[in-house]
Parts: sequence; C-alpha cells; structure tokens
Amino acid sequence: MKKIVGVVIALVVILAVMILTVVIGNALGISRLQTGENPILRYAAVIVGVLIALVIFLVTRENKAWEIGTRQVVWMAIGAALYAVFSWLFNGTVFVVPSLSQVSLRPAIAIPMFFGYAFGPVVGFFSGAVGNMFGDALTGFGLSPQWSIGNGLVGFIAGLPLLFADKKKSLNTVLGVGVVLSLIAALIYFLNKTQPNMLFFDVPNNIFGDAQITLFAGISIIIGLILVVIVRFVFGKNIDIATAVTWSMLGNILGIGFAAISDIWINGYTPAAAIVGEFLPAAGPNLIFAAILVPLLVVAYVAVQRQSGR
Repeated sequence: MKKIVGVVIALVVILAVMILTVVIGNALGISRLQTGENPILRYAAVIVGVLIALVIFLVTRENKAWEIGTRQVVWMAIGAALYAVFSWLFNGTVFVVPSLSQVSLRPAIAIPMFFGYAFGPVVGFFSGAVGNMFGDALTGFGLSPQWSIGNGLVGFIAGLPLLFADKKKSLNTVLGVGVVLSLIAALIYFLNKTQPNMLFFDVPNNIFGDAQITLFAGISIIIGLILVVIVRFVFGKNIDIATAVTWSMLGNILGIGFAAISDIWINGYTPAAAIVGEFLPAAGPNLIFAAILVPLLVVAYVAVQRQSGR
C-alpha cells in the first residue's frame, strides 16, 4: 500500500505541476507560462502519458523499484532542477536544430536518463517531465505539456531495468527494438527527403521561415544508434554502462516518439511530418548524447558509491 500511495502521489504531483503552471500563467498573463492552441488535446496527451506509467506500475507494483521515500523525493527535486537549468542553458541558442517546432541540441537529456536508471523510473519521470516544463518556462518558449510528458517518459523508461533481477537478460531485446524503430524512422526521412511520398504523405519542410530540415535530422539517429551499439558491446562486461545506455536509447525513442506523434492530433501534422519534422531532429541528437554522456554519469556515480561505501 505504501508503494501505491507514493507512486500515485508522485504522478499526481507531476500532473498538478503541469496544469497549475498553465493556470497561473493564464491568470497572471505570463506568456512564458502559457501553452499553445488546443490545450485540451495537449493535456489529454499528458493524461495518457501518466496513465501509461501508472499501468506499468500496477502490473509490477511488488517490485522494489517502486519504493518512494525521502531519498527518492530528494533526487526528484535535484533531477528536475538540474534538467530545468541545463535545458534553459541550451534552449533557444545557436544550437537550434531545424525542425517543425522548437528543437535545440540538448545534452541535458542525459540527466533524466541517468536519474531514471540510478534512482528508479518514478524519479526519472519526475526529473524529465517537471524539469522540461520549467526549462521551457525559463527559456520563454511557452509550454508544450505533451513534450514535457514525453521527456518524463524518457526518464521513466530508462529506469525500468530496475524491474529485472538480471539486467543482462533484457539488453539484447531492448537493443533490437531500438534498432528497428530507429531504422524505420530513418527510412521515413529518406522516403520523404526530396518529394512527398504517397505512402507517408507530405512533409512540411521549414521552420520559422525558410530554414530547411537538413540531412543531419535523417542521419543523426543512425549515428546515435551506431554509438549505442558500440557502447553496448564494448562495455558488455560493465553491466551498469551497457544497461543504462541501452534502456536510455529505448526511453528516448519511445518518449520523444510519444510527444511527436501526439502532435499529429494537436498540431494537425501528417504522420511523416511528425516523424521527420519533430521526432528525428529531437531524438537523433538525444541518442548521440545518451551514448556519450550517460556512461560518464554512471561511471562517476559508481565511483562515488564505492568511495562512500554504499
């Protein structure tokens, strides 16, 4: 019962933060705390994302990964704060990636990935969702709750290996799923790169004017995928690094994919536009950062644990 109460409270707090932030922004006329068109659809996506997490919890609720105590609450606050600050530092800078929406290079994505893996899926969910929400608010972009919940799912899924007694058993399956989904997304890009394809429909190919979605959007996910595979097998004997990076890859693909696909209904994009114009520019670079930065965070964390005797 204590686990159920703790997890439900954490999910309710995430939902409340997302709703109250916009309510306050509208009441006070603060544009950076307001959301765009179709707020009902945006929050419908938020509720769906929370329900996905809740269902996974209920199915596996006996697992120790779901324990929520003072330690986890502290890590939630730290993770969300770090992600918000570092997201703000990189949002809206020269590192903007051409896309259909506001996408920038975000090495900070490694924070919810690491916090999820190290401290549990609920900590990762909170760090990603709340941190992204406040990061966008600090930047002044305006709020996209469906993207915040997608970032939350990135951290949530990165924490799921804690459900397995033997982490090795899940790695090849998770890697295989990630490879297939990444290759499908890259294929959609190349099918729609130069002209509309009747199978996947037209792809709006500009952002804020005439900036073009570049080849980087199409190949970044392949580069990231190659790096993840290298890390998986080069560090095969280091189960912490291999697991953290492999599950972070899956979290990135599914979490960012969830956000991008929700914009088919929220923003009226075609399926190909959502994948080529939003998913790839965001998820591709994220995958590269996951392969490079998550191992560094895991190594540092393990070293601190050994030094402190925990």
